[in-house]
Amino acid sequence: MTERQAKILAAIVEQYAEVASPVGSVTLAKLFNVSSATIRAEMAQLEAMGYVTHPHTSAGRIPTDKGYRYYVNQLQSANEEDATIDRGARAIDVRITSAGEPRQAIQSAVSSLSEITRNLGFATIGSQLYMSGLAYLFTQPEFNRTSSVKAVAALLDNLEPWLRETAPNKPLSVYIGRENPIGKSSGCSLIISRFQSPFSSRSYVGVLGPTRQSYRSVMNLVRHAGKILEEELWV
Repeated sequence: MTERQAKILAAIVEQYAEVASPVGSVTLAKLFNVSSATIRAEMAQLEAMGYVTHPHTSAGRIPTDKGYRYYVNQLQSANEEDATIDRGARAIDVRITSAGEPRQAIQSAVSSLSEITRNLGFATIGSQLYMSGLAYLFTQPEFNRTSSVKAVAALLDNLEPWLRETAPNKPLSVYIGRENPIGKSSGCSLIISRFQSPFSSRSYVGVLGPTRQSYRSVMNLVRHAGKILEEELWV
């Protein structure tokens, strides 16, 4: 993949997360200050490589799971965490540090992640599952069918047992779409931070949302929530 193709793919991922509709060549041509024909040629190459696709009713492109994986790998290889603390991260700080009791701190982290990302926030401390934001999750356009809701419900039923048995050991793990080991057909991505707590060696906080989401922002927020929880729960 060329540098320009990588930038176009990143733009497609980020704009699709915002607008939930295929991204067209005219929009990208303005962004990159090149002709629409140039963008169409590059998008055709990205599609041939399997990084984007297009619904049959649209000339615009949307990312595939492979495209999302490339994008997320680029973020992770750069270890990209915003140097400045944005408003969302500050809100998480305030709510966790002012919560008082450990249980309240954990629930505050979960609720904050849910409200900021408009997806489902969760945490598991041992076998205890904290969760908030089902209403946010099911207002996403990806989950307007009964079959989608059932698939997500099945994933949630298995989330805590899976984390307990599998115990992902990376500081930040991202499971995209069909990579998701407990919900391949759910159309969801899991972004999970493992952190140390005095209550369990397997403590996690994260977000569950549609495959279409703002990975850069959500990854930073989940990583930050894990860091602050680790600091507060050991006080």
